[in-house]
Amino acid sequence: MPGQLSLEFPAPDNLQLVLAGSWLLATGAPPVRDLEQQLLKDGNIRRISFNGKAISDWDSALLTFLARVYRLAGEHSIDIDPAGLPDGARRMMVLATAVPPAEAAGKHGKESLLGRIGQIALAMWRATPEMLRFLGEVTLSLGRLVRGKAQFRGSDLMLLIQDVGPQALPIVALVSFLVGLIVAYMGAAQLAQFGAQIYIANLVGLGMTREMGALMTGVIMAGRTGAAYAAQLGTMQVNEEIDAFRTLGFNPIDFLVLPRMLALILIMPGMVLYSDIVGITAGMFVSVTAFDIGTFEYYQQTVRSMEWRHIWGGVLKGTIYGMLIAFAGCLRGIQCGRSAQAVGEATTSAVVTGILFIVIAASLLTILFQQLGI
Repeated sequence: MPGQLSLEFPAPDNLQLVLAGSWLLATGAPPVRDLEQQLLKDGNIRRISFNGKAISDWDSALLTFLARVYRLAGEHSIDIDPAGLPDGARRMMVLATAVPPAEAAGKHGKESLLGRIGQIALAMWRATPEMLRFLGEVTLSLGRLVRGKAQFRGSDLMLLIQDVGPQALPIVALVSFLVGLIVAYMGAAQLAQFGAQIYIANLVGLGMTREMGALMTGVIMAGRTGAAYAAQLGTMQVNEEIDAFRTLGFNPIDFLVLPRMLALILIMPGMVLYSDIVGITAGMFVSVTAFDIGTFEYYQQTVRSMEWRHIWGGVLKGTIYGMLIAFAGCLRGIQCGRSAQAVGEATTSAVVTGILFIVIAASLLTILFQQLGI
């Protein structure tokens, strides 16, 4: 027998829907027209209940009908009592209607600036123990590496070095060359007032070797390599590959995180020196073409202005930046959730965290080197 619907009034303000028969998509379900007309005609109804004892079979046809009843009840501010429905249908309707109230969403959107700052501070406070735990695991992994007990493949390390090193040379060269041009032109605009264009070599040489070469290389690596690390490990987290490593007895920190950190730490000194040379070459190009300074003269002035402590100070900074970038990328990848959206969020967070670490480290190292006379 196809589904049947009848209306009863156990109380003047209580409308009971009596459901009987087979409520299937194949046989069709009664329309809610009669119910809608009754609600429009009788304005005293405050509650709708159900009597579904006579229902023989049901599928999504019953749920579709109930969804329309719930919608009508909401439009007329009428309470729903689902107690008389079949257990499965009642649970499905509870899930379907379990949404946050509109007023709660409005309040969340109007949260004060101080409240948002507090939420950010609390989130950072909760994330600190997990970050320290990851730092401890990485430190233990480095200790196992020193003792020759770390679990990772040398071939993986070589592939990672190739990815973060030779394949990153074009973008590092482009950015470093442009930065060298900018520094040279900015300095020349002031030095030309005193006829001291030759000191462009000093400005570009010291600026690139001490700060800009390491800093720009670090920012590029944070956006390129740090994001890649987070995306790779995050995808493995989504696919449960990291859980599989643990199940098979492999330490994921040794096998996945350690080679990525080593690759970036080993390649950053060379990348910083490469960036310094490209930036100094850009300064030479500006000086020779725009300010009539000879190539050999520029070279001699650059050599006289620089000392080894400037070069090695920049290389040390770049190495520290590489450690921080690898740490941030791997941390966000390991912390990634189990969805595609979580991978994107982890990638974004890795870049932001890496650049933040670089800026903080650059400030502290600059102050430290200045105090030490380096």
